[in-house]
Amino acid sequence: MRRGFDSWLLLLCLSRTFMTLIFVTYAASLTVLRPAWGMSGAAAGSIATGFQLGFALSLLGCSWLADRVSARRVFLVSSGLAAVTSLAFAFLARSYLSGLILYTLVAFSQGGTYTTVIMMFADRFEPARRGAALGWLIASSSLGSACSLLITGLVLPRGGYPLAFLATAVGPLLGLIFGWIALRSTPNVVHRRDEKTHFRAEVLRNPRAVRLIIGYIFHSWELLAMWAWTPAFLAASLAAAGAHMERAAAGGALVASSFHIMGLLASFTMGRLSDHLGRRTVLLGMAAVSAASAFSLGWLVTAPLAIVVAVGAIFAFTALGDSPVLSTALTEAVRPAYLGAALAVRSFLGFGAGAIAPLAFGAVLDATNPPGVAPAVWGWAFAALGAGGLIATLSAYSLRPNEEARPS
Repeated sequence: MRRGFDSWLLLLCLSRTFMTLIFVTYAASLTVLRPAWGMSGAAAGSIATGFQLGFALSLLGCSWLADRVSARRVFLVSSGLAAVTSLAFAFLARSYLSGLILYTLVAFSQGGTYTTVIMMFADRFEPARRGAALGWLIASSSLGSACSLLITGLVLPRGGYPLAFLATAVGPLLGLIFGWIALRSTPNVVHRRDEKTHFRAEVLRNPRAVRLIIGYIFHSWELLAMWAWTPAFLAASLAAAGAHMERAAAGGALVASSFHIMGLLASFTMGRLSDHLGRRTVLLGMAAVSAASAFSLGWLVTAPLAIVVAVGAIFAFTALGDSPVLSTALTEAVRPAYLGAALAVRSFLGFGAGAIAPLAFGAVLDATNPPGVAPAVWGWAFAALGAGGLIATLSAYSLRPNEEARPS
């Protein structure tokens, strides 16, 4: 096992950054796409839901498969498919239906590029440094999302959404290249299972694992809907201050990119902090503050931009700050031979909740605003996310404080 940062970690983090370059280009373009594709709030949310549902199903299958054929093999095949489907989305998504189908396929191809890396990190880094290592991984995802928003915000006023889609779709191809370089000499590892144990005992009857999975479900509910709708919320805030629609959309994407930078900082710092303070302490603090932020942010749409950005930055930091800690804690709660299966269940349920959340957010937005006009009331939709944050807080509180050791 390794103790800290090395070139292997750097290359896989770069791969993850480029893989996620396409993850939020739809959200960043949403203010322009809704009139261009004739979408209601619920229809717009359904594309984000399709993406998250496709990702959830892919994570379920790929994580389960990684236990049997190795995380490395699944990662490389999934990376290749991600490069192909991302370019197809960029060139062919020109309506609600084509966007829904192709963006879902992009997500479906990406599942093997995430939990497989967590598994490889768990094999490579010792527990005392694993939180920091996984913090780098989650931070690299946030960097990809921030770059996606930044690129989209710069390109959208100049070439519209087709050029924005294309500019971010090259990311997974670069991610494949960096991933291959990192893993070209890495062995395929399959952990042997003990015939006396089984999945139900190792995961479903493991109280700590179950609490961490519940926490992840509601962490995902809050986080994924926030990323799907925050650019549109910020655009609405800028429009309320008098900005033109396309400039508001571009400005919303650029401000939202700064929120992903906050997520990047949170992932790295909170993962490392949990190595020193313990997983439960950090999880509890992050979940509680993020729930409070969710209940506050939506009501500030007409507030001065500085206040909106400040509360949004706190929300972004705390909503993502528990992600590497949840992943690290699960690697410590489950034996290596069953880690892929545990991640499969966690990811399917978590991203399944994350798939429903943007649709629910859009439905609440439609229900609390008059039809046919740009939404002006956002508080109730964000409150629906805050409810998930409260459950994540209770889940973190229920963890036993000193139960940190990974089983042998």
